[in-house]
Amino acid sequence: MTGTIETPARDDTAAQSPLAALLAANPVVPVVVVDSAEDGVNVGKALVAGGITTAEVTFRTAAGADAIRAMQEVEDLTVGAGTVINTAQVEAAVAAGAKYIVSPGFSADVVRATQDAGVLSLPACSDASWIMAALELGINTVKFFPASVNGGVPVIKALSAAFPGLGFVPTGGVNADNLADYLSVDVIRACGGSWMVKKDLVSAGDWEQITRLSAQAIAIAKECGR
Repeated sequence: MTGTIETPARDDTAAQSPLAALLAANPVVPVVVVDSAEDGVNVGKALVAGGITTAEVTFRTAAGADAIRAMQEVEDLTVGAGTVINTAQVEAAVAAGAKYIVSPGFSADVVRATQDAGVLSLPACSDASWIMAALELGINTVKFFPASVNGGVPVIKALSAAFPGLGFVPTGGVNADNLADYLSVDVIRACGGSWMVKKDLVSAGDWEQITRLSAQAIAIAKECGR
């Protein structure tokens, strides 16, 4: 059989969930890696100046929790925690004020701990089996990671055909050049990426460039109707 894969229409119930509402307001989610709380605050201010009002601060460095805590002072910024791989990190992130938890894979323990804390959960699922496990825990939007390695838009469309109403947040290999390709797909709620907050920009304190790249990303999202 030949032809294109039809993308199912977005499910209204899923689209109205708190996580889906957050992503609808933030179609681009920066994946932020910082070595200090001060850098986190400066990055947060630069993102907001460029029109991005959320930041996924990863636990890849020891400064993750401190940065999340300090970034609460940035007006109009919703801060989440990323690269959360165990329940201890869930507790640390929630204590620091994280409003959502993002994981690079699927862990039922992490999802349950996040839900028990009353915080939004975004686990990564790159195949149908993990998606089914996520659905069993009431998850209606999953991170798709690493997106480019796992087939990108065509694979997301294929998975969405089997799981109508499920939302996706591709991360990994998403950049300014292909952002529109992803955001033009209805089941993709938002895209995660680090191109506007690259390590060298943060290390150099180039907040103006972070703001410029953030504004560019938001302009692309608006062109896609987001």
